[in-house]
Amino acid sequence: MKLEKQDPQLAKLMELEEERQRTALEMIPSENHSSSSVREVLGSVLTDKYAEGYPKKRYYAGLKFYDEIETLCQKRAKKLFKVPYVNVQPYSGSPANQAVYLAVLNASDTTMGMSLPHGGHLTHGWKVNFSGRLFNPVLYPVDEKTHLLDYEAVEKLAKENKPKLIWVGATAYPRVFDFKRFGQIADSIGAYLAADIAHIAGLIAGGVHPSPVDYVHIITTTTHKTLRGPRGGMIMVTEKGLKKDPELPIKIDRSVFPGLQGGPHMNQIAAIAVCLKEASTPSFKRYAALIVKNAKALAAELKKYGFNLITGGTDNHLILIDLRNKNISGKDAQELLEEAGITVNKNTIPYDTASPFNPSGIRLGTPALTTRGMKEKEMKLIALWINEVISNPKSVKRIREQVRKLTKKFPLPH
Repeated sequence: MKLEKQDPQLAKLMELEEERQRTALEMIPSENHSSSSVREVLGSVLTDKYAEGYPKKRYYAGLKFYDEIETLCQKRAKKLFKVPYVNVQPYSGSPANQAVYLAVLNASDTTMGMSLPHGGHLTHGWKVNFSGRLFNPVLYPVDEKTHLLDYEAVEKLAKENKPKLIWVGATAYPRVFDFKRFGQIADSIGAYLAADIAHIAGLIAGGVHPSPVDYVHIITTTTHKTLRGPRGGMIMVTEKGLKKDPELPIKIDRSVFPGLQGGPHMNQIAAIAVCLKEASTPSFKRYAALIVKNAKALAAELKKYGFNLITGGTDNHLILIDLRNKNISGKDAQELLEEAGITVNKNTIPYDTASPFNPSGIRLGTPALTTRGMKEKEMKLIALWINEVISNPKSVKRIREQVRKLTKKFPLPH
């Protein structure tokens, strides 16, 4: 039975959300539009089966084809990211990171990660998260003037505190990471080094951001964002990781299941396999390059309108803007832009004195716009609209209609 007949209330809500996505500009850098193939697999018969355990080591019957699907997904991930081991079962990025902690640490061990207000992630040691409550986190900052990572400060903190695990990765850092330097720092104190590439996985797969694979022991990632797949997670171990601890893959497998999760979501794993195949194509490499090109073009235009960009620009898919010179808060800017059909998110900026609920900045990016086929010409237009909305709130309705007209030319991929 069609959903419209069986559950018209929910069907209507889905219809409204599809209309919103179709007629708006999705610019939150952690969001993207997945392909019709990814969505087809997510809604398939694969949803209906439990598959506790791992290929050839399951606890239920009837899993022959599920074993083949998970093995295929693993092979594609290993080939794409050039790693000897991968676990594709984490439900998302945070559970993947949690499994890493469980695999290599004991409670109260010292860890290091980028401070959340400076661009880091909750799971890298922030106080309200499990990673800050169960362990002893040391958080490294960005430079107060340049807002760039201060590698000397990171090294100093590492040598003073001797963390057992160091994280490199962020959710709001618009520059390339020096994975080699982080590797040298971790090696100097014998720490595990984990790269959380959730935001930049697609850029790494596309060859437009350096890979951490030669310098870190463990890599975690989500499978959506720039990788453009379903919501899911992966944990990888590198050759360097195997040399440090040959048992690391076993520890991670046991941490994911039975340590943290029950049955994996096999429809999700199959959809990850689809996106990994898509990410191995020449067209995806062009897509990844265009994400960065669009972000740089958007950043350059925003600077022309007097916007204060954290670090002065971007090397990747995202832009972080300090709005204090525009006399508007991040929350108010987010709400105005949403009315105009431009979806961004309010965001803390480094050394922000405002509340996280009403911070001084906004975060925006180009992955979803690029998926729809938009290029530098559209980035210039969008920068103009962002400036008009923030400079003159009365322009919201007019800009909303212009956004609708633009999106008709660039349909969603599904």
